[in-house]
Amino acid sequence: MLACIESAILHGADGRRVAVEVHVNEGALPGFSIVGLPDAAVRESRDRVRAAVMTSGLDWPNRRITVNLAPSGIKKGGVWLDLPIAIGVLVASGQLPGGCTKGKAFVGELGLDGSLREVQGIVPLAATLVGADVVVPTTCATEASMVAGRRIRAASSLVRVSRALRRLEGWEMVPPACSAHGGPPLPDLGDVRGQFTGRRALEVSAAGGHHLLLVGPPGSGKTMLARRLPGILPPLRRDEGLEVMKVWSAAGVSHPDRGLPERPAFRSPHHSATEVSMVGGGSEWLRPGEVSLAHRGVLFLDELGEFPVSVLEALRQPLEDGVVHISRARTSADLPARFLLVAAMNPCPCGEGSMTGACRCSEPARARYARRLSGPLLDRFDLAISLSRPDVDELLEDARAESSAKVKERVGSARLEAAARGVTCNAELPASGLDETAPMSSEAAALLERRLRSGSLSARGLHRVRRVARTIADLDLVGPLVGQRHVAEALSLRGVHSALIGGRW
Repeated sequence: MLACIESAILHGADGRRVAVEVHVNEGALPGFSIVGLPDAAVRESRDRVRAAVMTSGLDWPNRRITVNLAPSGIKKGGVWLDLPIAIGVLVASGQLPGGCTKGKAFVGELGLDGSLREVQGIVPLAATLVGADVVVPTTCATEASMVAGRRIRAASSLVRVSRALRRLEGWEMVPPACSAHGGPPLPDLGDVRGQFTGRRALEVSAAGGHHLLLVGPPGSGKTMLARRLPGILPPLRRDEGLEVMKVWSAAGVSHPDRGLPERPAFRSPHHSATEVSMVGGGSEWLRPGEVSLAHRGVLFLDELGEFPVSVLEALRQPLEDGVVHISRARTSADLPARFLLVAAMNPCPCGEGSMTGACRCSEPARARYARRLSGPLLDRFDLAISLSRPDVDELLEDARAESSAKVKERVGSARLEAAARGVTCNAELPASGLDETAPMSSEAAALLERRLRSGSLSARGLHRVRRVARTIADLDLVGPLVGQRHVAEALSLRGVHSALIGGRW
């Protein structure tokens, strides 16, 4: 007898439908085989499924069982197919009625005692199985219901699934979703003393989605500023929250927000991170990396100069395209990676920098340190500023600085202006349309021409300066024309580029 059960496997940050075909042959020697390019986890499922069926009080057919995973030309991995294989065996052996699985799909890992265990990637898997009622473990039913709604059917064990399919009892109740405001409170920008330039750069970065590089000695507040960026970013829209939830679910990572994410994520990988852990990939299955976990949020790279050069260079393509294209010998995947990059680094290996007068590094050492960042990578930072340690009067000042809530209002207004132009933020404005979306005064155009002729500004840098100037004009509420003052401030907020590229910091 033959049974065909609908299921899905994880592929990058998306799901891929799989048909689990189970054939029970009465006239052959007993055995169990799985075909269709299964990996080790899928091949081992035959032992888990057999034990789960027997400990659940059901009969294991003493016959030849063949399981085919279609389409057969795609490698199948993971533990998501345990439950559909078990259901297929029960249907093919006549223990479940043949039509009970019509219009249903099954995803879940089986324990040896027949219990259904939570699986990672349930959100993209449930989103892929459109048009079917999806049976999932109770422990991950809430997550799945956020993308599949009323199509989710929850069960805690194989026994509960079989009884529900035979209509002896109903499905278990899907636990209600928790509030999305359960994460820890975000740090407030009002805690930062002094650092007017740093605060301004942070506001411009949040308003326009511009990548930011902070250079300064230890204790100048680089990390403190960066950690306050999510607090001034607009909340995620529902569609953006679903994108983020799919990626985090596929990576098997819990989001700080409970329920559908509303706050932008903040990821801060250590400088020892490998290239695969940063951009994603792997050998067995393609897993999202840090740039994808920071999708629609902030990726903070502290001690930027200590990251391996190969890791930094791997960021160039996702910074430009907003997506990571992972290619392997037999498969490929596109992982979302539209994030806001904030990086911090010391001006030299000792940390003090030549400008402080306390640097212990030689001139060649400083040059080598600066050259760890290539020109093309530096060119992708719209903003690059120098920070110094705040003076004593600023540290001891009683007056509290402007709070994140007030800055967030101005950022939200600037984002609304960008939305009227058809983009999420000004950093996404196409270069071909800048003459229309960011028209400049004659003085502003002359200033940019002088920078281009001097060689201190590249063609890519020109477009980035114009986008930053557009954002500054939106924050100042001055109308459609970008003036000389806006261009001058945009140029000053990327003043560190030439010093780093020339190794003269």
